[in-house]
Amino acid sequence: MNPPIRKAVFPVAGLGTRFLPATKAMPKEMLTVVDRPLIQYVVDEAREAGIEHFVFVTGRNKTVIEDHFDVQVELELTLNERGKTIALEELRRDMPLPGQTSYTRQQAPLGLGHAVLCARELIGNEPFALLLPDVLIQGEKGCLAQMIEAYNASGGNVIAVEETEPEKTSSYGVVGVGEGDDRVFSITEMVEKPEPGTAPSNLIITGRYILQPEIFPLLLRQERGTGGEIQLTDAMIQLMKTQPFTGVRFEGRTFDCGSKSGFLAANVAYALARPDIAPAFRDELRRIIMTAS
Repeated sequence: MNPPIRKAVFPVAGLGTRFLPATKAMPKEMLTVVDRPLIQYVVDEAREAGIEHFVFVTGRNKTVIEDHFDVQVELELTLNERGKTIALEELRRDMPLPGQTSYTRQQAPLGLGHAVLCARELIGNEPFALLLPDVLIQGEKGCLAQMIEAYNASGGNVIAVEETEPEKTSSYGVVGVGEGDDRVFSITEMVEKPEPGTAPSNLIITGRYILQPEIFPLLLRQERGTGGEIQLTDAMIQLMKTQPFTGVRFEGRTFDCGSKSGFLAANVAYALARPDIAPAFRDELRRIIMTAS
């Protein structure tokens, strides 16, 4: 039986320069999609998948993330006194239990691989999930829950993948497809930003991972790659020599909230999925589109 996936790592130390000046004083992970911060959606996805311990790799000026996942006594007292029980219940439902969150600093901007390495003492010698907070995946079942189903069947390492246009593969990490079916298959190779026309498939890595702890010593020895950063993909390629990797083509729609267009699209999609605001919002969208055209 495969060890359970109990812990998840959230790298939240980035500067968010593409959203300046909004992110000058506020972490990009706290930008809101409708009425919830980006990081809350990703934590919710992890919680739905059965994650018990949430590890945040933070940086300077990120303490507001810690505050968000903490109790605000004055706010709760005010909501209670004003009879706003629904809002109070929502706040309490979103709150992790005592001891479920840990925070560690990434003291230098050395890339995703380095951020994962910063969590090694908190993860210990067990497999873990890794979720990138600027990637939202909207679907009936969370992406990580789908991945854990595959992990329970195959063990090893699991990566979420999705299709892209062949001409765009040079902008992503791309996987080679081995045995399996259309949805779950073995990964034969990984190539980071392949030259045009050389990609092994049109399936790209999508910001969700299940990794074995053997990734940590590889990251510790990993030389800096593109941009002077420690690249996670380089370490995963090394790990493939000794451990299997499974690709999961998940069901759901991805929004790259690290880009302005993806962030705005996420706001529209998540608003339209909300019965309480969708009708009025749809009317407003029609007016905006008619005026713009």
